[in-house]
Amino acid sequence: MAQRYSAEKTFVSFFSKASVEDIKAENTKAVSMFDATSGEVAYSVPIKDFKFAKSLMQEHFNEKYLESEKYPKSTFEGKIVGFKGLVEGVQQVHAQGKLTIHGVTHDVDIPGTLEKQADRLVMKSKFMVKLEDYKVRIPQLFWKNIAEQVEVTIDFTYQPK
Repeated sequence: MAQRYSAEKTFVSFFSKASVEDIKAENTKAVSMFDATSGEVAYSVPIKDFKFAKSLMQEHFNEKYLESEKYPKSTFEGKIVGFKGLVEGVQQVHAQGKLTIHGVTHDVDIPGTLEKQADRLVMKSKFMVKLEDYKVRIPQLFWKNIAEQVEVTIDFTYQPK
């Protein structure tokens, strides 16, 4: 019998360190499913739900960089590798699969952890994304404001479905 989990709490953030100004945004509206029997995992992050400290940054992010009207979500579909089943404690794992951002899909291998906490599972990961790999263009005028790659943090808490 499959052991399926759905995310009850999600947190996705990205951080861009640049010479002029650091940029950080957070999103708690992602949805995700995890099948503990097969190791399959999928998630979808609505781009418009990233929140910034400054509204102008949020506007530029949605209109100029990620074009959220045209590309409303980022997705991942793949498998958790190194998962040793529903055992207590933190497991070092990798998510291998297809990451889609800005309409561009790449095969990725993302390190992370999976921890069983009572009847819940917590998945965490921190990884770098190169903007040019996903055809996110930075206008020449802003090249000092935005780093060429951003650090993405994911923290999902799953409950049995």
